[in-house]
Amino acid sequence: MRWEGHDRLATANLAPGHRAYKEKTLVAGGTEYRVWDPFRSKLAAALLNGLDELPLEGRSSVLYLGASTGTTVSHVSDIVGGGGVVFAVEHASRVARDLLDRVASRRRNVVPVIQDARNPSAYFSVYGKVDVVYADIAQPDQTEIAMSNCRAYLRGGGTLLLVIKTRSIDVVRRPDKVIEGELAKMRGGFEVAQLVGLEPYDRDHAMAAVLYRAA
Repeated sequence: MRWEGHDRLATANLAPGHRAYKEKTLVAGGTEYRVWDPFRSKLAAALLNGLDELPLEGRSSVLYLGASTGTTVSHVSDIVGGGGVVFAVEHASRVARDLLDRVASRRRNVVPVIQDARNPSAYFSVYGKVDVVYADIAQPDQTEIAMSNCRAYLRGGGTLLLVIKTRSIDVVRRPDKVIEGELAKMRGGFEVAQLVGLEPYDRDHAMAAVLYRAA
């Protein structure tokens, strides 16, 4: 959308009148939109940097690992709409409180899951298979955690959107080598479709769009 003289990403607000992180809002054609800040959301950064396809649409189901305070979760919630669902997994109690207060309490399609993403079998509120797994986890074994969640919950033909945080994996190796190493782990039904760097919005980060072919 055109806002303050610039083209901006925005999503139609599923909870009109409420903001998740002090984002700007505007009204067009009777619909309230929320400006999507790429410096606050890695998914917005990936879209602006050339992510070819966003595997989200109305009625999509999403397992979101590393929901934090819910900034990106709220925009994903807007996209999948009232017919979709976002299972928002967050382990840290401090940020989980913000997720509950700012996002889940305002949006019926967000189901908070206060669990450790290392233990997908403990997600008692997640039902059925999901269309997308979104993983934004600051752990050295973040790729393995994401893949284990996909095996448990992602339908065949679904997509993993994996945020690769190179400095969380290895602070010594060159970021490009870390990314190369993480992508090399994608086998056994995982196929990397696209890799997008996230600079200048996030330094030493990348996002991989990965197709999942369940056995």
